Parts: sequence; C-alpha cells; structure tokens
Amino acid sequence: MARIPLEDNFNDVINKAQRGWKISDADLAARADVSLEDLAAVKAGQPNDAVIRRIARPLKLSPSALETLAHKRWYPQLPDFPKGFAMFNTAYEDMTVNSYLIWDTRAKLAAAFDTGATCEAMLDLVRAEGLTLRYIFLTHTHEDHIADLAKLAGETKAEVWASELEPAPFAGAKTFKENAHFHVASLAVKTLFTFGHSPGMTTYFVTGLSWPIAFVGDSVFASSMGGSPTHFADQYRNDREKIFTLPRDTVLACGHGPLTTLSQEKQQNPFFAQ
Repeated sequence: MARIPLEDNFNDVINKAQRGWKISDADLAARADVSLEDLAAVKAGQPNDAVIRRIARPLKLSPSALETLAHKRWYPQLPDFPKGFAMFNTAYEDMTVNSYLIWDTRAKLAAAFDTGATCEAMLDLVRAEGLTLRYIFLTHTHEDHIADLAKLAGETKAEVWASELEPAPFAGAKTFKENAHFHVASLAVKTLFTFGHSPGMTTYFVTGLSWPIAFVGDSVFASSMGGSPTHFADQYRNDREKIFTLPRDTVLACGHGPLTTLSQEKQQNPFFAQ
C-alpha cells in the first residue's frame, strides 16, 4: 500500500483546536501576543516557528509537536502484523477513509471495523483466506465509514454492531453498551465510548494479535484528533481518559491517515504530547 498522508496539516490542527475551544482570532492573538496578520498567515498554512510556538499553549497544544508537524519532520513508524490483520484505504469524494479486518488464523473467524467507501478489497481477502465474517463493528455512522455497509452485511451475513448512542441505520443492526466484550475465536474485543466527534463514536480495543490494537475511528489521528464544533471538549476528554490510558504499545488504527502507536502519539501529537 502507498504511504498514506497524515490526515491533518499543522494549520488544520490549529484551526481545529481554535474552533473546538471557541477562541476568536482576536482573543488568540492577544493571548499569544502576536499580530492578527501573522496569525492569519499561519492559519493559512505558512509556517512561522515563533508564532506557532506562541499560539500553541492557549490552544492546549504542544509547541514542539506542532512545530515538528509544521515542518513535516515526523511520520509514524508502522507496526508489523505478520498475520490476522488488514487495512483498507479507499477513496471517498475528495478524501480517503480506512476500514479494517482482523481474524483468527486457525478458526478462520473474522471481524470488520467500518466498511470504507467500498468493501470490495475486504471481500476479496475474506474469500481468499476462507474466512467467516462474524461481526461488522462500526466506529460511528458518518457516511464515509459505512458507505458499503449494505453490501458487506448482505454478502457475508455478519452481525452489524454499533453504540447504543448512535445506532446503525441498517435493518437488524444491534447495539451495545460501553465495556461490552466480544470474542472472535482467540481475539478479544472491548468497546470504549469515545464520543465527541459523533454522538456514539466508539473505540474497539482488541487483544490477541501481534500487538494490542485500538480501532479509534475519528477519535484520534496520527498527529491530530477528530474535531467537533459542538462537543470538542467531550472528544478531547474521552481521548485522554480512554485511549491515552491504554498500554503504550497499543497500535492506533485510525479512521483516516496512517496507522500509528500510542507511544508515538504521546510524543508527536500536538493535542496530547507532554
């Protein structure tokens, strides 16, 4: 698979944080002691280290991580899954979206996380590996993540599951409460409610593969996080309390952008780096 670009540039992170915390340009410029002209230039994507570092703290961002992102000095080191895991990156309108498949290699039982714009490649792998798709877990129900749900569920007869806070718009879909537990043969799946970006955003924490892995949807991205004009504080709190407290070697399988790891995000994500 080709190298997947980061979901957000440094100015996307700045704008996302500013909208989320509801800080006006005038207020941010005053707090950071920068001119409105310099602030506007940075928000338009022109790197200026002095301005970037000054505006970071009022936005609750790491100055160093934000500067690193601005100069494109970091890209996550990708973890290796020799078996039982696959990532699919599909084009949806002017962006790409991720979906995932995990399976027990002995029992040949599998679970999908979202469908992406198309599930064709996922279905091809299911057939090639002789898998039985038992579950389709939805991180949330935004259209880009469930665009091919009817086809994937229809062809595999898998159970569709989503948060009770954001039921799937699909006949026969089931809902779970937080901390629900599922098993896919030897693989264990636990649900964590990480809402904010959407009402029922769910992270699925999975153990039994080569690494612990969290399917986080649009809760967190490599070097960024999911935005919300109305519930950004909820997303930020849930990310901190429920994702960033997972084991440090946890892989983060994000809804957009590349795979990353919790240990890397604790150093490189402007929203969460210390």
